[in-house]
Amino acid sequence: MKSSVSEWIGLIRSLIVYRRPGRQRGLRRLYAPFVREGDLVFDVGAHLGDRSAAFAALGARVIAFEPQPHVAHLLRRLVGRNERITVREEAVGARRGTEHLAISRRTPTVSTLSGSWRTQLTRTNAGFRSVRWEESVPVPVVTLDGLIESYGVPSFCKIDVEGYEAEVLAGLSRPLAGLSVEFVAGQLDVAAACVARLQELGSYRFNVVAGEQRTFAFEAWMDGDAAIAWIESGADGVASGDMYAVLDGA
Repeated sequence: MKSSVSEWIGLIRSLIVYRRPGRQRGLRRLYAPFVREGDLVFDVGAHLGDRSAAFAALGARVIAFEPQPHVAHLLRRLVGRNERITVREEAVGARRGTEHLAISRRTPTVSTLSGSWRTQLTRTNAGFRSVRWEESVPVPVVTLDGLIESYGVPSFCKIDVEGYEAEVLAGLSRPLAGLSVEFVAGQLDVAAACVARLQELGSYRFNVVAGEQRTFAFEAWMDGDAAIAWIESGADGVASGDMYAVLDGA
């Protein structure tokens, strides 16, 4: 599959955003409480590997998942020589198999396996009204449970898969010490479903990082009920961010 001009423009934009000077230092500070030397980390939705690189710099062994063919190719060029990072060109979901990935050439960060997320966000989030998904490609799907069988239990799992986060967690049957899941205004029900699923797996505390910031929004971590209440009340108008979860006693 040949890359189009639109795809290269989208990838260049991502490089500017996610590989800008100083970003790695901030990411290492953010993840240092969760990731230590020798830990295993799953980076689900690795994109161009900025977070994978931060995890590896903290001493972790990283399994990075990126199903978009052109993005995965560039990801290997950026981080593939790092012996701590393994790149897998697969998606992660509720069950093993094959799914169709809707690809946005100009904005590859919003390519998604979620049909409902894609159709609803163009109506519910003004920032997505100009986004187009021009093609669909079949991609292999694996599960977190299957990956744990292969690699062991990760100390941290970052999930950023454009509305498919709840499906990723549906493929997990045991609690993990730490996780993060992306949320986006206009589809906050996905984030609420993720919190509810994590509550089923274990006793978690939650906090939020808004957008691309590197600090937590709340001094005190919330329980699951408080996190869902915050989401359902509109998430303080935050356009997007990541919900972090830490298992009690971990």
